[in-house]
Amino acid sequence: MKSILSVFEIVTGSVETVLEFDGHIEAPNWSRDGSALIVNGSGRLFEVDLAAPALREIDTGFAVRLNNDHGLSPDGSTLAISDSSEFGESCIYTVPAGGGVLLRVTERVPSYWHGWSPDGERLAYVARRGETFQVYTCPVGGGEEFQVTRGFDHCDGPDYAPDGEWIWFNGERDGSVQLWRVRPDGSDPQMMTDDERVNWFPHPSPDGKSIVYLAYEGGTRGHPAGRDVQLRLMPSEGGTPAILLDLHGGQGTINVPSWAPDSRRFAFMRYVP
Repeated sequence: MKSILSVFEIVTGSVETVLEFDGHIEAPNWSRDGSALIVNGSGRLFEVDLAAPALREIDTGFAVRLNNDHGLSPDGSTLAISDSSEFGESCIYTVPAGGGVLLRVTERVPSYWHGWSPDGERLAYVARRGETFQVYTCPVGGGEEFQVTRGFDHCDGPDYAPDGEWIWFNGERDGSVQLWRVRPDGSDPQMMTDDERVNWFPHPSPDGKSIVYLAYEGGTRGHPAGRDVQLRLMPSEGGTPAILLDLHGGQGTINVPSWAPDSRRFAFMRYVP
């Protein structure tokens, strides 16, 4: 498989190839200063300098079974990662952005990171604490977790709005997977899409105006890789989405926040079998 790390320009609709890699890399984050992207592959984490694109491994210590759920704190100093090296199921840790000593966050597993609160104080993640995965938050330093969603068959991809007023996520009910938003205290859940697609991984732009997300064909179960999918864009207050791009991807394409700081671009992965 060839992995193509790409950037989409919102105004022009153009796509720029940053890096082609003969292997599998996933889930780009954009650095807070706009100079680099962060991806995972083969259980490790890598930085890609946009001025000289290449994979530079980030030291994550004993954590060598990372999945594609990782991202930077609002100030860019710290990475949250999800790794199964220690417990055999995903646990959330933090590590300095340049690599270093890990700090464990979640006491219970499985837990998969997806978002930082804008003040940097809390993490949003999905976790299975019974039969289903729901959205939770907890302090970045660890501590008591708070269950945000209830009553869904499955939830994934929670990401804070830049003003902290909402947590966006994809939620499944009765076989339909749509985008939702909810207050961080769990109140006022609102369904934001209602169509035949299977919609995953909503990411609010830093300016708060737009949501980019991944749309699978109707009937898709889960969020598999190796599918023909669409990247779509919708206003943050809801409305008809625009189709930005048809591509071969799915799992790994935009699992995590990947907007550029200026809200004019976002990074994504596409794949060539």
